[in-house]
Amino acid sequence: MTLFTLLLVLAWERLFKMGDHWQLDHYFERVFARTRLVSPALTILLAICWMVAVALCLRLAGNFFFGAPRLLLWILISLLCIGAGGIRKHYRAYITAAARGDGHACDAMSEELTLIHGLPVDCDKEERLRELQNALLWINFRFYLAPMFWLVSGGPYGPVLLAGYAFLRAWQTWLARRATPLKRAQSGIDTMLHWLDWIPVRLAGVAYALLGHGEKALPAWFASLADLHTGQYQVLTRLAQFSLARDPHLDEVQTPRAAVSLAKKITNVIVVVVALLTIYGALV
Repeated sequence: MTLFTLLLVLAWERLFKMGDHWQLDHYFERVFARTRLVSPALTILLAICWMVAVALCLRLAGNFFFGAPRLLLWILISLLCIGAGGIRKHYRAYITAAARGDGHACDAMSEELTLIHGLPVDCDKEERLRELQNALLWINFRFYLAPMFWLVSGGPYGPVLLAGYAFLRAWQTWLARRATPLKRAQSGIDTMLHWLDWIPVRLAGVAYALLGHGEKALPAWFASLADLHTGQYQVLTRLAQFSLARDPHLDEVQTPRAAVSLAKKITNVIVVVVALLTIYGALV
């Protein structure tokens, strides 16, 4: 059921998911807006309440019509948690603005795409484009690779873990866009996601290392296994840049396209690996 759900959701997302209405973030905005006080305890409590609600719905749905409602819930939850339909619109708007040389629109879309980690201050064009690449690679990880990991690794509880991760991701995004840096820090969300992303980043990093310059990327990946302090964003993007170094771009259109192309390639590789492991597990 996991493989079927994953393939169906990815196909649907590529073809139809172009707005925010299929994003979990969209439906939690009102809840987040009403949250006046923030703390790590509150963040954990909200996430647990959401996960318990999803688990209860899945349990109740499994008792009707031979589990068909349960399968539909698997698909619905995965559709809401996997994919970046709204962000894809920002990316396409950036490419359109860059193609026509609209600097103001490019800056606006760049700020939206780099919302979580931001752009370095007083950077030159090459550094700015590199950070834009990194932001796109991180978006692919946060909205595709990490959710796939939690869905697959959770087994029968995959949708519950996926829903919990997507909730925390949505909370961090809302705080980055609507709240002050102090309020975001007080919520503890960055630290929680740092540890939740630790294993998925290392697994995704293997694919990036193998597609990059192996003599440089693989030692960097092995070093990351003992690194508990460096941000997962830095770990993942450093490994990905070894792959992008093969075909460097300084063009405002081709540079982000190279990152998106690499991210799609990595996603496809991981889906194939999951499919092979699933088929092998079914046969053994």
